[in-house]
Amino acid sequence: MARRPERAERGALRLDPRLLIGIVLIAASTTGVWALVTGLDDSSEVYAARGTLTPGTRIDADDLDRVSVRLGASADHYLAPGEVPDGGLVVARTVGPGELVPDGAVDTVDRTGLATVVVPSRGALPNALGPGATVDVWAAHRADRDTYEPPAVLVAGAEIAAVQEPEGMVDSGGSSVELLIPREKVAALLESLAAGDVIDLVPARASAD
Repeated sequence: MARRPERAERGALRLDPRLLIGIVLIAASTTGVWALVTGLDDSSEVYAARGTLTPGTRIDADDLDRVSVRLGASADHYLAPGEVPDGGLVVARTVGPGELVPDGAVDTVDRTGLATVVVPSRGALPNALGPGATVDVWAAHRADRDTYEPPAVLVAGAEIAAVQEPEGMVDSGGSSVELLIPREKVAALLESLAAGDVIDLVPARASAD
């Protein structure tokens, strides 16, 4: 007499081998595409300047933006996350807004030999004069109460670090300009300011090659 199949046997599921093979092929295809895309993405994460960085300025990671760009082998030449020490870094040369920060543009110590001096501007500055721009500082020495000597260049090629606009409801005068000048020029400029000389900032002309 034939044995009647048990209920458990009648309800058992039988998987089609073709279904298993299909699942394996789909998983393998997905893994392959992911590996290919990952291999093609050779972008590196480096730092870019959030604003103009001028020589002598100390910066830390919070002053920079992290960007992901494709640089290939040249990625090693740019400042990357994890390379900014706790004490920050000193800017060695001007880096413009949005520009990637090269390793050579920063240092652990200030080697620029520059100092910052604030100079009041007698009038509105041209729009082109902002952080990173270079100016010649002209001074006309006060000869007596009402006369001045012919103006002369006191500091050539000074770089603007920042422009401080007047605050308050009443405009008390022009802007104050933070200038980066060689340390050996600081005494002469401060002496001229203290003497009440007329100081003017004139955009520096690029030297001809």
